[in-house]
Amino acid sequence: MHLDHYKYHHYTGPARLEKSINSLVGIVEGITIDQAVNAREVQFLNDWLAEHAEVANRHPYNELIPVLNTALADGVLTADERDDILWLCNKLQSSEFFDAITTDLQRLHAILGAILADGVITEAELTGLSAWLADHDHLQRCWPYDEIHSLVVSVMADKKIDEQEQKMLRSFFSEFIAVLDDRTITAPPVMIDGDIVGLCAVCPDIALPGSVFCFTGASSRYTRNQLADVVRQAGGEFVNTVTQKVHYLIIGADGNPCWAYACYGRKVEKAVKMRKEGSRILIVHEHDFHDAVADA
Repeated sequence: MHLDHYKYHHYTGPARLEKSINSLVGIVEGITIDQAVNAREVQFLNDWLAEHAEVANRHPYNELIPVLNTALADGVLTADERDDILWLCNKLQSSEFFDAITTDLQRLHAILGAILADGVITEAELTGLSAWLADHDHLQRCWPYDEIHSLVVSVMADKKIDEQEQKMLRSFFSEFIAVLDDRTITAPPVMIDGDIVGLCAVCPDIALPGSVFCFTGASSRYTRNQLADVVRQAGGEFVNTVTQKVHYLIIGADGNPCWAYACYGRKVEKAVKMRKEGSRILIVHEHDFHDAVADA
């Protein structure tokens, strides 16, 4: 092995990945165990970053390290930032990152793209897709399995696809053709009977005055504090945590198409769960938020 590859080799493979992330988890838990973080403890976390600098642009560190850098930019690690880091580390653990769920979700994305490859979605294809979904019901509660299953069941209720349903299916399935694009997370443009089917609402009606907003992810235009100022100037309230009082969770538009998890996060996961439990919280793409502000 070439000498230049030794440092990178040190962090490759499931076992080495798990070890380095476990070390990070331990550091974060250790420095926050007393509910307070001082400058020397923050530096200890920065030392982990420095040790992994040479793999910062390699997956999955390219989604983990930016989250750490953002959290540590002000020299303070808040409880919310700590929870975000630990959530992401958990997602990237080898027991989840390399398991059958990840593999099967990637297969599902490819299946949807392949079904639309000829530009037409047939009843036979949806029947086959329905059978595949039934055989992989361990993916339930993993986006977009539930949404796809709901869509297929709705369309196939009368065992035929009409023109409007064909258009809706093509619109949704087309999002999975660009497999290196994060649109499958941030902007699937599908609704059924007024309900959100994809993750983000489509053409949402955003009421700014009196509404409560929370943000997740990286903005393509503003810092988090600047976004909070925009909300307040428009008469809304900005909060850092997703709760039942939040009306809108805004997903930042500056996602990395190579990210598996950091293009959404703990807040989105919680909001999706709340949505499925009947909450009226809307998950909105940042671009729609900016449009609402401009039109106000």
